[in-house]
Amino acid sequence: MTAGQGPARRRIRVNPIAGTIGAEIEGLDLSTPPGDEVFAIVHRALLDHLVIFLTGLAPLEPSQLTAFAALFGDIDREPFVHPFRTPPVEGHPEVFSIIKEASHRSFNIGGFWHTDVTYRERPHLCSVIYARETPAFGGDTMFANQYLAWETLNDAMKNRLDGMRAIHSSAMPHGGQGPRFAAVARHHAPDEADHLMEAGDLEVTTVEAVETSHPVVRRHPETGRKALYVNRGFTSRFEGMTESESLPLLEDLWNHAVRPEFTCRYRWSNHVVGVWDNRVVQHYAVNDYFGQRRHMQRVSVHEPSRPV
Repeated sequence: MTAGQGPARRRIRVNPIAGTIGAEIEGLDLSTPPGDEVFAIVHRALLDHLVIFLTGLAPLEPSQLTAFAALFGDIDREPFVHPFRTPPVEGHPEVFSIIKEASHRSFNIGGFWHTDVTYRERPHLCSVIYARETPAFGGDTMFANQYLAWETLNDAMKNRLDGMRAIHSSAMPHGGQGPRFAAVARHHAPDEADHLMEAGDLEVTTVEAVETSHPVVRRHPETGRKALYVNRGFTSRFEGMTESESLPLLEDLWNHAVRPEFTCRYRWSNHVVGVWDNRVVQHYAVNDYFGQRRHMQRVSVHEPSRPV
């Protein structure tokens, strides 16, 4: 559909890509930060579709990517040392490179269902990712709508969960190597050696784990809608319960949260910019492009306050 009637709006199109989440936006120019009218379209599309993909862009410099991300809020400048190291772009410490070489046989970053850095008191509001180099095929990312994950639970489960809290940990007790899949392709199936960490890859740090309590059901601060807020990557247990006591219910919720009906799967191409609302979206980077190189650059934005 064409968004609005003004000059800027007439050239911008927001095109849904799946029934429950995701849209592409055409007609934007990010060589300079969008003005208020254009950014209002982008922001509205993000709230409506939860993840958006800006296509037809000219190549971007890291400073241009940061300038666009800053329109969403306070840039996260903390290095990703919990739990993995991702190198920053030289001269741009807020821009992190996510690179998987063609010869890399092991795990990839983000290759499991998760919501980013929920072990922090203020997790990410959103992330802005730029595709610098993409495989000819493979390397998609999947996204799941957590509004629907909550809204499709039965009333008994909603009554049980509403008001509960969960502990999120950077130690990732349920989100380590187990949920991940080593690199695959049509003619490459991983063997035992491929499941071992490679030098410089997914380097798990030895710093003390960070733990934070968040509501199991949060309310989006802009839309007012409730969403399920537990993820396999970082949720370790329910408050007041042990990990073993929590795990059966957590497993049920994690599986429910990523039902195919709640998802979209996006095939990247060079110079596309993606933005996802980390408050109500889980995502999964599919590791199916062994033999091809993939290079993404990412800037993240803090939530202004703790989830409620």
